[in-house]
Amino acid sequence: MSKVVCVGEVMVELARGSDGRFGLAYGGDTFNTAVYLARAGIDVAYATALGDDAFSNDILALGTAEGVDMSLVPRLKGRAPGLYLISTDGSGERSFNYWRDTSPARTLFEAEGWQEVAAALVEARAVYFSGITLSLYSNQGLGRFLAALEMAGTSGQERTPTVFDGNFRPRNWGGDLNRARTVFAEALKRASMALPTFEDEVALWGDPSPAATIERMTTFGLTEVVVKNGAAGALVHANGRTVEVPVERAVSPLDTTGAGDSFNAGYLAARLQGAGPEDAARAGHRLAAEVIMHRGAIIPRTAQEGVRTH
Repeated sequence: MSKVVCVGEVMVELARGSDGRFGLAYGGDTFNTAVYLARAGIDVAYATALGDDAFSNDILALGTAEGVDMSLVPRLKGRAPGLYLISTDGSGERSFNYWRDTSPARTLFEAEGWQEVAAALVEARAVYFSGITLSLYSNQGLGRFLAALEMAGTSGQERTPTVFDGNFRPRNWGGDLNRARTVFAEALKRASMALPTFEDEVALWGDPSPAATIERMTTFGLTEVVVKNGAAGALVHANGRTVEVPVERAVSPLDTTGAGDSFNAGYLAARLQGAGPEDAARAGHRLAAEVIMHRGAIIPRTAQEGVRTH
């Protein structure tokens, strides 16, 4: 498979508007990134599990309409996707409530057909996943997923890039920081690129600075690390050097949902299209700046069309 494969969960999204009413959409961190990658011209597939309900049908139709290959999505009878509700404050900062404990995405690597998903990861052009992805699976599912990551690219001349966004959410781990740290460490051993958010790294590891995040991650063998730090820009480590890449323009966000997901898509798309790390970070900043000026995780396609990818 010559596609980038994004792995995780896509859910029903209810976002509260300025009038107090909720609008229906669909999203999830790695799914958002998959959509933005496809819009940037990257051949991408999404791996998750869905139910056999109308919402699952809508999610498959959305991914397909956006140019995302949805063939790596087993359907589980009698199941339905998770739900999340977004509320935003006056500065655009968001808060979430989730109903996802019985989401079929949790059983992706235990459901019938998981071997085909694992095989697609091994043959992918690149594999993209997050800390939220890791939080979904049982120990058995994690073992199978991590084994596939370890095997990725072994049939070719070069290793498949495995791209990890920490995206740590304490509630997803039931407050068990030790388990989260252990699982993240195993993922980092198998990753070649990391796109963490500094705030998340502070919460999980207590890093005192973005530079400390880079120093810790490179001990796992990662050669490319981009630490996102909101309005302060990003600290980029690649090719043996570390540079700060500031945001190009300050904006007052309407909704910060999807900011990190879209930055990751902008960065990864630019890198896959031949841009250097610094230019790729600027592309990530540009896309994220546009996304946070709209409500919801996935902005209208027309709003993205004017954003330069690199």
